[in-house]
Amino acid sequence: MSQQLRKPGFATVAVHAGSEPDARTGAVNPPIYASSTYAQDGVGELRSGYEYSRTGNPTRAALEANLAALESGSYARAFASGMAATDCALRAMLRPGDHLIIPNDAYGGTYRLIDKVLAPWGVEYTVVPMHDLAAVRDAVRPSTRLLWVETPTNPLLNIADIAAVAEIARAASATLLVDNTFASPYLQAPLEFGADVVLHSTTKYLGGHSDVVGGALITRAEALDEAFGFLQNGAGAIPGPFDSYLTLRGIKTLPLRMERHSDNAEALVDFLDRHPKIEQVIYPGLVEHPGHEVAAKQMRRFGGMVSVLVSGGVEAAREFCARTEIFTLAESLGGVESLIELPAAMTHASTSGSELEVPDNLVRLSVGIEDAADLIDDLAQALG
Repeated sequence: MSQQLRKPGFATVAVHAGSEPDARTGAVNPPIYASSTYAQDGVGELRSGYEYSRTGNPTRAALEANLAALESGSYARAFASGMAATDCALRAMLRPGDHLIIPNDAYGGTYRLIDKVLAPWGVEYTVVPMHDLAAVRDAVRPSTRLLWVETPTNPLLNIADIAAVAEIARAASATLLVDNTFASPYLQAPLEFGADVVLHSTTKYLGGHSDVVGGALITRAEALDEAFGFLQNGAGAIPGPFDSYLTLRGIKTLPLRMERHSDNAEALVDFLDRHPKIEQVIYPGLVEHPGHEVAAKQMRRFGGMVSVLVSGGVEAAREFCARTEIFTLAESLGGVESLIELPAAMTHASTSGSELEVPDNLVRLSVGIEDAADLIDDLAQALG
C-alpha cells in the first residue's frame, strides 16, 4: 500500500504549479513561447491544443495553472492588466438593468470604470461600507447580481468579512467577487471563505518587481470561467508570453516576500504610531483597527500596505511624500521597493467629489523588502 502524500504547502505550490520541466528539453522553467500562431496537422487538427496566441499560449497556460493552484481554484484566466480583468468580470456577469454593490472606498480605477462606463450602459450600483453587514444587506435589491469586495481596501485598508458577505450574496442569488490584490494569495484565500471569484492585479504582489503589468480572475465555477474565457479571447486583453513568464518568475518568491513585507510594515507602523506628526496610522494589524479581529481570522498576516493621516493637512502630506529618499514617489504597489503616494491626487483622483473621495492628507505606503531600519530612518527625516 503506497503512502498518500499530504497536500503540498503554499511555497511548494508557488514554485511548482504549472511549471513541470519541459518534456523535450528538460528546461526547469516554462519556455517563453513567442509565437502568434501554431502549425496544424490538418484542418482543425491542433497538434498540441493551440491555434492562435490570443486564444491560448503555453506560457500563459502555465501562469493560469499556477494562479488557480495558489487560490485553491479550479480555473484561472490571465489578462493584460488588473483593469482588463476588472472589465472582463463586470461585463461577463452584468447586463443593463442589473445592480451591483461596491465598497465606499474601492480602488479609484474600479469606481471610474463602473461609474463612467457601466452606469451609462444601464448597470446600477450602490456604494456601501462593506465592513458594515447591515448596510450590505440593506443595499441588496431583487436586481442585485454582484457584490464586489476589496479586503483590505485601497487605500483606507478597511476589512470586509468574506464569509459573512458570502452568506448575503448566496441569500440574494448573487455572485461574490473579492479583489485580493492587497493581501495576495499567500495572506488570504477568498474562495475558501465562500467567494465565487477572486481578482488580482498581478502587477502588484504576484509579479512583485514592478516590471510587468497583468491581471487575473480565478474561480471554481465552470460557467463563470467559460464567460471569462469568452471575453478574454473575444476582447483580446491578454498578457504576452514574456509578461506571463515574468509574473510566474515573481510568484516563485511570493511567500518569502510577503513575510518580509509584513515584517517591515509592522516595524514602520510601530514607529509611525508614536510619531507626533502622524495623526493616525491605518493598518489591520493594529488592535485598535476596527477590522482587526476579522483580518486576524481570514488573513495569515496583515500585509505590507500602510496608510497614514498626516498632521497639518494636505500641504504637510505633500511635503512628506516629496522628502523621502528610499521611498519612491510613485503609483502602484507590491514591488520589492518601497513606494509612497498621495491617493487623493494620484491613484484615487477619479473619486474626487464622489462618495469614494479619500482624505487629502492621506498618504499610502507600499512597504518594500529593504532593511527596516533604513526605511524608518527615511520616514523620520521626511517627517522632519
